[in-house]
Amino acid sequence: MIVALTLVVVLALGAWAVLPLLIEQVNGLVSSLPSYLQGLKENPVVAELDEQFEIITRITQVLSSGAWFDGLFGGILGAGVAIANILFSMFITLVLTLWFLAFLPGIKNTIYQMAPASRRPRVKYLAGEVFRRIGGYMSGLFIVVALASGSAFIFLNIIGLGQYSLALAVVVAGFAFIPLVGPTISMLIVALIAFSIKDLTAAIITIAFFLIYQQVDAYLIQPRIFQRSVNVPGPLIVLAALSGGILFGIPGALIAIPTVASALLIYQEVLVPALDRA
Repeated sequence: MIVALTLVVVLALGAWAVLPLLIEQVNGLVSSLPSYLQGLKENPVVAELDEQFEIITRITQVLSSGAWFDGLFGGILGAGVAIANILFSMFITLVLTLWFLAFLPGIKNTIYQMAPASRRPRVKYLAGEVFRRIGGYMSGLFIVVALASGSAFIFLNIIGLGQYSLALAVVVAGFAFIPLVGPTISMLIVALIAFSIKDLTAAIITIAFFLIYQQVDAYLIQPRIFQRSVNVPGPLIVLAALSGGILFGIPGALIAIPTVASALLIYQEVLVPALDRA
C-alpha cells in the first residue's frame, strides 16, 4: 500500500509539473493546425491531390467550424460526461488494482491449495517465477517506452520543433505501447507535422530518424532489456513478438513475450527434469 500510494503521489506531482506545458503545446498545435494544413496546399503534389480529393479542404473546414468537437464529444456537455467517465474509470481501476495487490498473497494461497500437498512448494515456486517474469516484462516495457519518447523529445528539439516537442513525445509514448504498428503510426503523425511546420526536408529527416530508431529498438534495445527482465534469449524475443503479431494481431504481440517466458520456464523446470528421469 505504501509503495502504491507513493507511486500515485509521484505520478500526481509529475502530472502537475508537465500537464500545463503539455496542455499549452496541444492547444497551440490544434489552433495552428488549419494554417499548417493550408500551407501544405502550397506544395504542388499535395495541391494536386487536394484538388482531386479535397482532403485538406474538408479537414480545414471541420477544424475551423468546430464540428469535430461536437462530433467527437457531442458538445460541451458531452465533453464533460466523457471526462467524468474517464476520471471515474481511472479511479475504479486504481482502487481495484490496489485491492488486488493487497489481497494477492491470499488469492495465490487459495489457488495453491488446489495442488496436492506434496507438490505445493514446487507449484508455489513455479507460480512465483511466472509472476516475476510477467512483472519484469511490464517494467521492461515501460523502460522501452520511456527511451522511445525521450529520444523523440530530444530529436524534435534538435530539428526545431521544440514548441510541440513534449506533446509529440507523449504521442510517441502512447503509440509505443502498441507493438508493430504503433511506432509507424506515430512516425507518420510526427512527420506530417514536421512537414507542415518546417518543410519537406524536416519530414524526410524525421522519417529517417524514426525508421533507424525502430530498427535499433527492435533488434538491440528490446532484446537486451527483455533478456534481462524476463530471462529470455534475444532472438527468441524478436521471433515471439513477430509471430504473436502475425497470428493474433496487437493482442498477440502484447502477450507474446510474457507467454514465451512462462513457457520457457515450464520447459526448463518441468519438462526437462521429467525427461531426464524417464
